[in-house]
Amino acid sequence: MSAPFVYLRARRVALALPALCLGCAAWAASVQVDVQDAAGKPLSGAVVFLESAEAQRLVKPLAEQEMSQEKRQFVPDVRVLTVGTGVRLPNRDTVRHHVYSFSPAKKFELKLYTGTPAQPVLFDVPGVVVLGCNIHDQMVGWIVVLETPYFAQTPATAGRVFIDPVPPGSYRLRTWHPRLPVGAPAQDQALTVTTGGAAATVRMTGLAP
Repeated sequence: MSAPFVYLRARRVALALPALCLGCAAWAASVQVDVQDAAGKPLSGAVVFLESAEAQRLVKPLAEQEMSQEKRQFVPDVRVLTVGTGVRLPNRDTVRHHVYSFSPAKKFELKLYTGTPAQPVLFDVPGVVVLGCNIHDQMVGWIVVLETPYFAQTPATAGRVFIDPVPPGSYRLRTWHPRLPVGAPAQDQALTVTTGGAAATVRMTGLAP
């Protein structure tokens, strides 16, 4: 096979790749999830995510995130991110805080401080990390670390979210809420996503009042 022929064939393949990638994007669909409490009412603040082997291969760290301390509360109280993401924990109060976690997914301690620590905390293991303050017992926050790029959180006034774009395939739809008992696993169910998308309803039980 002559060199010019090889070059022309490789060029045709290279030119075809962007079109193939555009086709892949076109196949991605939207997933609608309605999250309800045990009484069937819309549940705000739930974290929903889609897991699969392919999703795990595609996941990447997010840009650096932040969970601040304001008026002796963590803001936001729940932060959802992907593995490998760093989080800054600035103290914007006039009092010092002592932030810590004993969770298996991330154990760390930021001793009494004000302002912003020099280094972000790296969350490189999946799981739910519960944050507290050694000085103010009422302060509780959660960082949910995921191995998938497909996730969303139900808004403050509704229980419906959309996750998109999601490639067709077989997934585990998992749903977590901060009112679940500490250490309780996310609720789990199978979900198949087609080129037309998918819809699911999740009713969560066992939540604290």
